[in-house]
Amino acid sequence: MAAKLPVVLITGASQGIGAAIARVFAAEQPCRLALVARNEKKLRAVASACIKLGTEVEIFPCDVSAEKSVHRMARIVASHFGPVDVLINNAGVFEGAPFAKTSVAQFDRLIAANLRSAFLVTHVFLPAMLKRKRGDVFFMSSIAGLSAYPNGAAYCAAKFGVTGLAKVLRAETKGTGVRVTCVHPGATWTPSWAKSGVKEQRIMPAEDIARAILDVHRQSRRTVVEEIILRPEQGDL
Repeated sequence: MAAKLPVVLITGASQGIGAAIARVFAAEQPCRLALVARNEKKLRAVASACIKLGTEVEIFPCDVSAEKSVHRMARIVASHFGPVDVLINNAGVFEGAPFAKTSVAQFDRLIAANLRSAFLVTHVFLPAMLKRKRGDVFFMSSIAGLSAYPNGAAYCAAKFGVTGLAKVLRAETKGTGVRVTCVHPGATWTPSWAKSGVKEQRIMPAEDIARAILDVHRQSRRTVVEEIILRPEQGDL
């Protein structure tokens, strides 16, 4: 009996970097894709593109910042696919505002979307990886999770938190067979940049971030790439 292909679960998979990760894995890595995001219509469009590339895909609409929703999603994923082999915590939201003008609601929203979501999703899938002594966990942080900048109070706080969460999990999982990688992209062309006035040519394509993640995943099991930093060639965006 042939072994089943590994299950790759991607949050925030309905657009931007998440959608690019889905397409790159579908095109270049034999796997089964579990695509997670809130927007079911956009998820279906991404899934359709991946199916055309010959990959088995299922969508799981979910608010990954809500604990009950995440637990329900995890049960459905396990029932449909079985254990998750590669978890890519990509869900996130960007909003900019100076510290003094950042509302409590905005701060809570960005922490929930970027940091709480990564904790909740990893928390439900990690035990099975540890039990099987195998798995890959990716956290999508940002350059903003390494270096602070003006007008980024809530976003930087959230991404610094993601970076810290990844470092702690890496420290706790050494020698277990579970690999943890934190990804720090600079400016990457996604819908959030469409009205920025910055030319697309100055910004990294989302497919490059996706391919970097795939390359890390393809390393031998004896190697873990703990962090990836990617920046646009033309500047420090």
